[in-house]
Amino acid sequence: MSSSNRNEGIVRIDNQKIPRSEHFCYLGSIMQKEGDIVDDVAHGIRAGWLKWRGASGVLCDKQIPLKLKGKFYKTARRPAMLYGAECWTANKQYVHKMSVSEMEMLRWMSGKTRNDRIRNESICGSLGVAPIGDKMWES
Repeated sequence: MSSSNRNEGIVRIDNQKIPRSEHFCYLGSIMQKEGDIVDDVAHGIRAGWLKWRGASGVLCDKQIPLKLKGKFYKTARRPAMLYGAECWTANKQYVHKMSVSEMEMLRWMSGKTRNDRIRNESICGSLGVAPIGDKMWES
């Protein structure tokens, strides 16, 4: 390899140029060129909503007690959203994104909307779910 190729950052294998990528998936985590985790957090939120859709029949059923819904949520849906979070440097921006997504789901489960003007802590308490920000800081 000539010195000009090393300076350009071009990688070749058997005269085939390997394209440069801004991000890639490795062991379930999305790695980015600049070391940021924006795509990984977005992927976690999408995974959480995917699990939510699969279980929405149970989670939105008004005949199921709220505590049982909370237990189901903590065991089936939250781990999908927090997968790989132990490797993240959780700053306020990412914790906020995860919290907003979680509160949308918890409000939906409890049958409440923002117009009902019920505080997030009350909804989390009625379901027996700790805020996702606390869980992110734990991991």
